Amino acid sequence: MGARVVRMFRNFNLENRAHREVSKAKPTPAPRHATPTNITEPAQEVTAAIHKKNEPLLSLLKSVYVESTDPVAKPTTAVAKAKEEVERRPLKFSLPGDPYGICDITDVPKGKLSLVEALTALNSHKRSPDSWTAEKLAEEYSLDLKDTLALLEFFIPFDVKIIPPKEEGVNQIKDS
Repeated sequence: MGARVVRMFRNFNLENRAHREVSKAKPTPAPRHATPTNITEPAQEVTAAIHKKNEPLLSLLKSVYVESTDPVAKPTTAVAKAKEEVERRPLKFSLPGDPYGICDITDVPKGKLSLVEALTALNSHKRSPDSWTAEKLAEEYSLDLKDTLALLEFFIPFDVKIIPPKEEGVNQIKDS
């Protein structure tokens, strides 16, 4: 009901008010800034300077000689493939069964870890950091020491923290 009253006051005499606004005198625009009359002279000077030949620069440009060759591509021969095979190491740990098809992997490149090996190494280091140091893990898994230190610092396996409930007035579900 209130919207009808508001609309009625808003639309009251709308046409007359619109005509009154349209018939008002328009404000005069501000005067334009005076521009110089000989504006083409500097532009002509600039274009003449651009198109003028500069003999010393031209002679320096002519003395430059560039020679380029494509880099020689490394041939992929049987020797290179054999070298790649030598740089692989067998897996130390794998998952039992065939979850997600990752048990098909039998070896990994040196300097890399499988997910199971990474979790095993991190768990070993977490349980006994004195015996499983970064140097020993790097040697055991053929890793770079810098990568091993980064792995131990930034990759943290899941930590389960059990927070005991408050004793006062807490109802718990008990096993039957």
